[in-house]
Amino acid sequence: MPKQSPRTAALLVNAQSRKGAELFEQARALLKERGIEIRICKAIKRPDRIPQEVKKAVQAAVDLVIVGGGDGTISCSVDHLVGSNCTFALLPLGTANSFARTLGIPINVEGAVDVIINGKVQAVDLGQINGDYYANCAAIGLAPLIAETVPHRLKKWLGRPGYLAWAALEMIRFKPFELTVKDGPSSHKLMALEVRIANGAFQGGTELIETHPSSGEIVIQIVTGGSRAKLLWSWGLSVFGPRGARRTVREFRGTSFSISTQPVLPISIDGEVVAETPCEVRLIKKAMRMMVPVVSRT
Repeated sequence: MPKQSPRTAALLVNAQSRKGAELFEQARALLKERGIEIRICKAIKRPDRIPQEVKKAVQAAVDLVIVGGGDGTISCSVDHLVGSNCTFALLPLGTANSFARTLGIPINVEGAVDVIINGKVQAVDLGQINGDYYANCAAIGLAPLIAETVPHRLKKWLGRPGYLAWAALEMIRFKPFELTVKDGPSSHKLMALEVRIANGAFQGGTELIETHPSSGEIVIQIVTGGSRAKLLWSWGLSVFGPRGARRTVREFRGTSFSISTQPVLPISIDGEVVAETPCEVRLIKKAMRMMVPVVSRT
């Protein structure tokens, strides 16, 4: 049998992500050692340039576009993979790494590289908010407040514990809000403490929602009520998994929704505040080819 040609790849790492600069060289060496021909290799110091670099990699027609960083890095990368012949692969180098956890991709370089080498190609769903694609989860409520204010150095040095400590501080100035969810002809109005617009099961590194990027539906999960104590209680119950917090939330499942709030509120999309209410939410089924473990989370 003729020898199979090595797969070609672009390796693009967000050097500002929590472990990006530290693990860039290790990731490159492991990929080359495992037979990947890296044609484009960049540690990107300005995160706003990542979408442009992903676009160039797709235009170069490499087999794999490997992106290293956190959930925000992944979210701003996927737009250019939709409808392309390139396969997306990720190296989870951020703080929470929620999308990697959703898919069962190991949260270490060696394990993630092994998925790239020995995993399978699967078409995954993506969410869309006002036309902007995202991978894992968007949020309204406390999460955008944290994302807007958390010091970058705190996230980089302390990771998830630092993020959670900052969340506790921001809880003091957080207020409940009025939410309207329109699902086709149906309209639902309620008081909310937090809204998760989920394509994946994890948010902030914690499993909160029973869903998966191959489920064929977006989940709108709402922590309902007007007391901040209920939000804390819901978070506490989430230690026992999505079913533990079920009594504190209300969910809507489908492929398109309209969402509005009173007052107008920011929306964090995979940890980055890039939109605000009102918004149109859609699911794009099988939008992107991606490397996942042979036995992925379901």
